[in-house]
This record gives sequence, structure tokens and C-alpha cells, in this order.
Amino acid sequence: MGADRSYAYGAAAGLLGDLLLGDPHRMHPVAAFGRAAGHVERALWHDHRGWGALHTLVCAGGATALGAVAGRAVRAVCPGPAASAALTAAATWAVVGGTSLAREARAVGRALERGDLTAARARLPHLCGRDPQALDADAIARAVVESVAENTSDAVVGALVWGAVAGVPGLLGFRAVNTLDAMVGHKSPRLRRFGWASARLDDVAGWPGARLTAVLAVLAGDDPRGAVRAWRADAHRHPSPNAGPVEASFAGALGVRLGGTLSYGGRVEHRPVLNGAGRPVQVTDIGRAVRLSRRVGLLALGVTVAGRLIGRGRGR
Repeated sequence: MGADRSYAYGAAAGLLGDLLLGDPHRMHPVAAFGRAAGHVERALWHDHRGWGALHTLVCAGGATALGAVAGRAVRAVCPGPAASAALTAAATWAVVGGTSLAREARAVGRALERGDLTAARARLPHLCGRDPQALDADAIARAVVESVAENTSDAVVGALVWGAVAGVPGLLGFRAVNTLDAMVGHKSPRLRRFGWASARLDDVAGWPGARLTAVLAVLAGDDPRGAVRAWRADAHRHPSPNAGPVEASFAGALGVRLGGTLSYGGRVEHRPVLNGAGRPVQVTDIGRAVRLSRRVGLLALGVTVAGRLIGRGRGR
């Protein structure tokens, strides 16, 4: 039970560190991983799924192995629970991005509130990959709410789930997979085949976190029945198996309508409407989405830590 408690204390400390400090402006571990993965991509790129799978194995496998080696080294040098808790706290803080997500969403919201559409468009790429010049104020607000919902799962809940399952290797491995998907997992002509493995692995790794995020949005939102109704009716219509439940439950919980036409990299997509009975997104809904995301993240910490303690206790 000592190891499980040290994980619990470490995960809580890491999430608190993110709430208080946010991400570092320089030398962020995830940014360093992204640069390393970019070098590997340039060395291995071929328009072939097999080479893309090798890229995924090298990068995600390397991050997971690094977590395992770091854990063993800490236990060998400092056998007590405090050092393991400190390593877990550092890893959690490095991979969780809830505060940066909230900060960027609110920055776009403030620009929209003062009517500065140019500033809002300039800030939006910090949150998502949509073409901001094609969006008016209402579409930007909708994009922010959708991004807050999806990244609550990707940047907070999913990491906590895999941390509870596999400790520090799970934290680093999940974040690596999610980062690879953002880098090479989209359907551009150059990456359609090379990024296939990263995209599919991200779907698998993100599945449990997305469902937990949707459940917690139901529990923490203003309209639990509306969240359940939107999730059941619309989640399966979304092209992403993980973003669908998350965005639909957030839409129902907030009472807004998400989805519709959007543009990525010059490619127009017509996505299904989520929670069609809801009203259009307003600028004030950005703050509501951020607050819901925070509540979901804190609940996820409690659920995942409790699940680890109970599961390991029964295993013994």
C-alpha cells in the first residue's frame, strides 16, 4: 500500500502544481519530446504505415521506458516513499496541462469580450488547429468550448487514468502518444499513411479517459440529464470515437450546441451537430466551460487515485 499512497500523494501534488504554476514558458518537457519526435520523424519518414508504426514505437516506447527507468533509479537511490511521490508529482505536473488550457481559453474569451476579433483569431491556434481567419466571433467561441472539452480529456483526465494504471511510465507514455497524434496523426497527404499508427494508438489510449471525462461532465455540469441525453443521442455521430462522448456531454451539461462546419488546414469539414436542442455558444460560455473542465479534472484525480488504491488492495 506504501507505493500506492506515494502515487496518490504525488499525483495530487502534481495536479496542484499545475493549478498553481501552469506550464513553464521555457524548457517544457513535452516541448522537448516534440522536438525529439520531430527529429525521429525526419529520419524515418516514408509514405508507408510500417515506417510510421516504427516512428510511433520509438517515440512512445522511448517515453514509456524513460518513465520506467526513472522510477527504478529513484527507488534504488532513495527507497523511501517520499522520493517516489516526488517523481510522480514531477511527471504529473509535466504531462497535465489544465491550467494552460484554461489560460489560453480565457485569453481568447477576453479578446472576444472587448470585440477584438483580430486578437482572438491570433490566439486561437494556441488551442486548436482550425483556420481562424475563416471564423467569426460566434464560431471562435464555439471552437474554444469544443477545444476545452476535448483537451480536458487529452491533457488532464486521460493522463490521470494511465498514471493510475501504470504509474510514471503510464503518465509519460500517454502524453507521448497524445503528442504524436497532434504532430502526425492528421490526414494530410504527407501523413495519411505515416501517421496512421499514432492516430490509432491515440484512439485506443484515449478511450478510457474520454469515457471518464464524459461521466464526470454529467456529474459536474449544470444539466446532468441534458448531458446524458446529448451523449447518448449524438456522441456516435462524431468522427472521433473519443472526442464524440466528451464534446457531446459538455454540450449537454452547458446547454449549448456544438459541432457544425469547420476548417482545418484549408480542408472544410461538416461535422454533426451535438445537442441540437441547445442554444448557440456565447462568449460567456467559455468561462463556464473552463470551470466545468476544472471540476472534471479534480474529480478525475479523486476517482483515479481511489481506483488505484481499491484495485491494488483487492489484488493483494
